[in-house]
Amino acid sequence: MKKLFSQVVAAIAGLWLAALFVPLVVVRVYPESSFFGIPLAEQWQILLVLGIILGLLNYFVRPILKAIALPLELLTLGLFSIVINMAMLWFLDLMFDEFYVPWLLPLLYTTLIVWGLNFIIQKFLIKGKD
Repeated sequence: MKKLFSQVVAAIAGLWLAALFVPLVVVRVYPESSFFGIPLAEQWQILLVLGIILGLLNYFVRPILKAIALPLELLTLGLFSIVINMAMLWFLDLMFDEFYVPWLLPLLYTTLIVWGLNFIIQKFLIKGKD
């Protein structure tokens, strides 16, 4: 449970930092923005929903993708995991109109921010294992 919570927190903070500092990464609010009928009127609400969805994707879907891409992981000495993480953010971009990340460099920078925050939270702030 701690790992899921840490991934959600890292995703929320990483998307917020990426929207602030990475050029062309945009989190915008539309008047008709809603999530399953719940109206989203503020940017922090959209960031909260995006972070929860990305954290859940990272917790449940990323291990499956890493298992499928194991030969590529071994061949690239683990660097293919960056591509998997970029794919997760790109999928989030496709799911929500409120979140926009252009291809390649802004996507890579956003991925590195989320990964770095996740690493810091899991290694230094969470002491025990689940």
